[in-house]
Amino acid sequence: MPKRVSGSYYASAADTLAPAQSLRNGSTLVSPGQIFELGFFSPGESKKYYLGIWYKRLTDTVVWVGNRENPVIDSHAFLNISSTGYLLIFDGQNTMIWSPNSSRSANNPVAQLLDSGNLVVKDGDTDEDTESYLWESSDFPSDTKLAGMKLGRNLKTGFLLRDGMKERFRVGPWNGISFSGLPVQVSPLIVHVVVANTEEVYHTYEVTDKSVITRFTLNESGLLERLVLYENTSEWTNLFTLQNDMCDDYARCGPNGVCKINQRPICECLEGFVPRSEREWRVLNWTGGCVRSTPLDCRKRQGFLQIENVKFPDLLDFKLDERLNLEYCRAECLKNCSCTAYAKSNHNESGCLMWFGALVDIREFVAEQFEQNIYVRLPASELGKYKKL
Repeated sequence: MPKRVSGSYYASAADTLAPAQSLRNGSTLVSPGQIFELGFFSPGESKKYYLGIWYKRLTDTVVWVGNRENPVIDSHAFLNISSTGYLLIFDGQNTMIWSPNSSRSANNPVAQLLDSGNLVVKDGDTDEDTESYLWESSDFPSDTKLAGMKLGRNLKTGFLLRDGMKERFRVGPWNGISFSGLPVQVSPLIVHVVVANTEEVYHTYEVTDKSVITRFTLNESGLLERLVLYENTSEWTNLFTLQNDMCDDYARCGPNGVCKINQRPICECLEGFVPRSEREWRVLNWTGGCVRSTPLDCRKRQGFLQIENVKFPDLLDFKLDERLNLEYCRAECLKNCSCTAYAKSNHNESGCLMWFGALVDIREFVAEQFEQNIYVRLPASELGKYKKL
C-alpha cells in the first residue's frame, strides 16, 4: 500500500496548481468531484517518492505515475509548474528530478486534476476545452486505462502487449463493434468508442453507470485485466483477464498456423499448408510455422478457402478498403498475385481487408462465440480437396 508523509496541505480540496504555488510531499490536489487525488507516495516499504494519481476513496489504487523512472530519493519532494507551463519535480536539494515535455508554452498556465483522473496543463486565459491543453497525463499512461482515456497506437493492427521487444498478445483489429481477436462481450456498463479521422485514430470507452468505477490495468504478470468496483464496496471485481489461454500467446503456431485450444496438440497448419519442419512439429515446436504444400503460380487457376470463426491474422502487410463489400474484396485480392487472404473488415456488409505475405497469429474460436471468417488463397489443385469459394 502506498504510504504518504504527513504534513500541512497546500490547500483544502484544491484541484489546481499555479506557478506561484508548490505541491509538497504530504499535500495533495483533489479533483472537483472528490474522485481522484494527486500527490507524492512511496510504494510499500520503499523510501523513493513518486508523483501519482489515485482514487480518493481507494488510496492504495494508484492509476498513474509521473516520474516512474526518476524517483525522488528523499522525503522533501515537491511539484511546481513553471511560468511557461512546464511541470517540474524537485528534491530537497532543489535539484530538478523530472519534467515532461510540453507541446507549447502559455502566458497563464495552470495544472488541474480532472474528475476523469487526467492531470492537465492548460492556459488559464483560454476557454475550457481539450484543445487548450498543453499537456495531459493521459497521453503518458502507466499500467491503467481509465474511462475517457484515448489509446491510439497500433489501433489498425489491434492493441499489442509486449514483453520488452517480444510480442505477447494481440486483440486484433476493430470490426465496428469489438476487437476482432476477442469474443463479443456485450456489457451494459461500458460503451466502446473508436474514432478514426484525418487528425487522430484512437480507442476509448465510456461508463454508462456513474455508480460503478471500472478500469483496465496491466498486472505484474503482464496480463490485461478489466476491474470493476461496485457502489458501497471496497473490493475490485475482476470481470476478465487477457490472455485467457495458450492460444492467446502471440504467433503461438508460427506463420500460416492456426491455434485450436480444444484439440491436442493445439497447433495445426492452415488447410493447404504443411509444417516447415516436420521434425520440429513432432516435438511441439511450432515457431517455424507452415508453408504451402503447393506453391502459388499466378499463371494457373486459383481460388479461396473459407476458414471459419478465427481471430484475424496480424496486419503486418495489408490493405484496407472500407468501400468494398465481400464480393468485390474477393475480386480485388484475386487480381493481385501477392494477396494471400481477404476478409470482411466490419460487422456489417462493407469493408475489405486484404493480407499480403504470411498469415501470423491466427486462433480458432468456438462457433457459439461469434462468426468471423477469412478466405485464404490456394491453387485450384488444393481447392479440389476442400470446399471451394
